[in-house]
Amino acid sequence: MMWKERYRIGVDLIDNQHRELFRRLSSFIQVVQNEDPWDQKLDDVKSTLNFMQEYVVYHFEDEERYQREIGYPDYEEHREAHAKFKEEINEYVRLMEEEGFTEESIQELAARLMTWLIMHVGKADQRIGEYAKSREGME
Repeated sequence: MMWKERYRIGVDLIDNQHRELFRRLSSFIQVVQNEDPWDQKLDDVKSTLNFMQEYVVYHFEDEERYQREIGYPDYEEHREAHAKFKEEINEYVRLMEEEGFTEESIQELAARLMTWLIMHVGKADQRIGEYAKSREGME
């Protein structure tokens, strides 16, 4: 699994959701990379896309709510990054439904999801945890 303890931000709800995102993405990448015939992978691919479309929205809502609760100063910027990522996932789904689920498009999606998740959780979300910790010291 791609989850690393250094990705923790110190908020159990968000950390648990991040773990689940990493777990599902890791499983998805294993499916994409295994040697099974492509047509046998499609159900797993479609299931992962559905999960990402739904769970990412659910997770982003929780994360953004937490940011508002603590008065996170970069909330708007973070919310915009979430919105762009949701749009990107929806665009991949739309393209694949219109043009077909090709091995190349699925591999591209897997790489994009992995890169975004690692960069976002490893950098942008860390700033939320740092801000929350700095506020604890003030109270």
